[in-house]
Amino acid sequence: MQREEALKLIDENIGNENLKKHLLAVEICMKSLARHFGEDQQKWSIAGLLHDIDYDLTKDKPELHGKIGTQMLATKGLDPEILMAIENHCKPEAPEDILSLCLYAVDPFTGLIIASALMHPQKKLQCIDCEFVKKRFKEKRFAAGANREQIMTIEKTGLVFDDFSLICIEAMQSISDELGL
Repeated sequence: MQREEALKLIDENIGNENLKKHLLAVEICMKSLARHFGEDQQKWSIAGLLHDIDYDLTKDKPELHGKIGTQMLATKGLDPEILMAIENHCKPEAPEDILSLCLYAVDPFTGLIIASALMHPQKKLQCIDCEFVKKRFKEKRFAAGANREQIMTIEKTGLVFDDFSLICIEAMQSISDELGL
């Protein structure tokens, strides 16, 4: 699937503009992580872009989140690895394969990065760095919905938190205008 087709699916299925921005943030972080690991950047980008495609349909039925999305996307001929990552990203236990594991960790981390930028006096992604985000990460009450244990599963890939943080912050800074930050 090409990005344009994925964006069309998002427009058809997602009404919330902040959720659309979240999808763009996860997309760019996944693309950067694919580059870091020498993986298929398009595949990883599409997984990030479409991971919450069923959110509006499942917000009142969280146990179905990911499952309905993979059913919707299976009819579009998506790579089985992408479908598995989308289904795995919202399970309570960390997945094993690298694509799923990265999506599992990136999903909540983008929210923490955005919350960090919003609490900075300039409210800009360009004004934050790894140390700033790391301080916020250690504050358990800050962005409490960003599951720290889930984020830290990135280390199962061999990537240390500081490097993961740098990759994701720089990725999101590269699309700061699209994210409105």
